[in-house]
Parts: sequence; structure tokens; C-alpha cells
Amino acid sequence: MTPLHQVIINKDTKINPIWIMRQAGRYLPEFREIRKQNPNFINLCLNENLSSEITLQPLKRFAFDAAIIFSDILMLPYGLNQKVEFEKGFGPKLGEVNIDEMSKLDEVDFVQKIHPVYKAIKKVSTNEIINNKNTIGFVGAPWTLLVYIINQQSPKKKLKEDFFKNDFLINRILLILEKFLKIHIKNQIDNGANVIQIFDSWAGLLEERDLPNYVYSPTLTLVNYVKSLNIPVICFPREIKNYKEFCEIVKPDVVSIDYNVDPRKILNHIKIPIQGGLDPKILLSDKENLKKEAIKYLDIFKDHPYIFNLGHGVLPETDPNMMDYLVKTVKDY
Repeated sequence: MTPLHQVIINKDTKINPIWIMRQAGRYLPEFREIRKQNPNFINLCLNENLSSEITLQPLKRFAFDAAIIFSDILMLPYGLNQKVEFEKGFGPKLGEVNIDEMSKLDEVDFVQKIHPVYKAIKKVSTNEIINNKNTIGFVGAPWTLLVYIINQQSPKKKLKEDFFKNDFLINRILLILEKFLKIHIKNQIDNGANVIQIFDSWAGLLEERDLPNYVYSPTLTLVNYVKSLNIPVICFPREIKNYKEFCEIVKPDVVSIDYNVDPRKILNHIKIPIQGGLDPKILLSDKENLKKEAIKYLDIFKDHPYIFNLGHGVLPETDPNMMDYLVKTVKDY
């Protein structure tokens, strides 16, 4: 059994596996080399040879316990024929929503459009480097994808003024997302993903009263679906205030916490395995500070099933030597 599965399934507290959000990417010089020659981000995600190579790069350097496929949550709207581009210094830009076209799209066309993602997962999961490590597949949560689809860009701090004005549109998009997210998850699992993480990057934008409709209910449907396929599911509802309520309603196998969360409070409220928490900015400080902060999390969760991770993705300016030091600190604990 892999270290991640030991913690998630057996609730083992004697080990602390480690993997890092965005571990395959911008802080690695070998990734930057590939990226320089492949400026179109979507095309890079759809190049199964390069995306699988990028996924495995950090595992060749560091003793991570899992690979997370190099892809993007916006492959889903892209598969639904919404225009998706990434502009340097700006982030994602999405085209107009054609709800009628989206509604008519069939499963075969969707899968065909993004099938290199699944081929990349297959390549990763069958690579000898993955021996006794997990291959993590992922999706954006329905709410976060809805935000991108309607907002047409990253909301950063706020949504478009009239975001909620068209209830009918929102509900139709959520139904379409539910259908195609299940298809996307199933194809990742069929090709070797043995953990699924659901990223709800913009959950923190909602008022408490809106969480049941937009976060709890749609995410619960997906969580139940992943569980029905006998695969563990991790949820990352970033910046929500009430992790306890989220866990009680959505019931993921693991909850990933962001760096604004007090880990001690979480420990008192949450029974299921916990992942993450460390502020990615700590990796930009010095080794002494990094060790102190990492050990703080390991000490707090020493009697609780815990997967070491950050409270958000690794920052591009991170020195790979600091990552190496972090991994060794966790492994030596």
C-alpha cells in the first residue's frame, strides 16, 4: 500500500507522506526549459509526452510520495468548447459562454478533445518511478469552474457585478458541469489515477449562506461519485471559514487546508485525515525558518492522519534546494 493510501485508508499516524500542489512546474529549471519552447499552455497540457515528462520531473529530484498530473482545472471548460487561453502576466481568459452548444455536447466529443490528458496519466502511472507512489488526478470543483466560465477570467477578489443575475444559466451550467466532471474523473481513474483531488480555489468568495447551494451540494455529488469508484478523494475548499461544517456535509476522505487556517483549531474539529497548511512563502525564507514551520505542522498533527503539503501551490520563485530541504525535513521527522 502506498504511503498516501496508508494515511487515507488505514488512518496511519506513524508516517507523513509529502507531495506539493504545483510541484510540477514553474520553480523547476527543467520545466522552464520546456515552457520556453511551448508558449501555448493548453497545447502543452495536451501534449501527452511533455505533460507526462513534466509530471515526473519533481519525482526525479525529490522523494515525493505522489505525482500530480501536469494539467489544469480549465481543461474542463476547454473540453466543453469554451475558448480558454492563458495570457502571460494576466492568467486565464475565457470566451463567451454558448449554453446551447454546451448543452448539446456529447461525451465522445468531450473526451476526444482532451484525451491526451488521460494518455499522460497512463504514461505516468505506468512509469517505474511511480513504484509505491500515487498518481493524483484532479478536477476543479463545480463552483470554481462556474466562476471561471461566467466571470471569463480569474476573479481575484470579486465576481462580476451581475454574476448571480441569471439563475437559470447558473443552474444549467452546474448540471452540465456535474455530468462532464464525472466523465473527466472516470477517465482519469481508468488511466491510472488512484487519488482524486477536487480544487475549490474560489470557495472563499461566497457568503456563508450561499455555500450549501454552490459548494456543499455540488461537491458532495462528486465526492460520492469518486467514492463509488473506490478511489480516495481529497477536497481543498480554499479560504472557507467553516472547515468543520464542510467536512460534516461533504465527507471527503481527506480535507486540504489553506495557510490562513489555524492548524490547532482544525485538529480539534476534524476527525478525517488532514493535508497541507504550510504557507508557500515560507519556502522563500531560510532553512532554519522552513524547518521550524514544517515541524510545527508535523508536531501538531503527530497523532492525527496527516499528509504534508502547502496551503496553496508552490511559488515560481522557490529555490529547488529549499524544496529538497523541506522534503528531507518531513522524511526525517
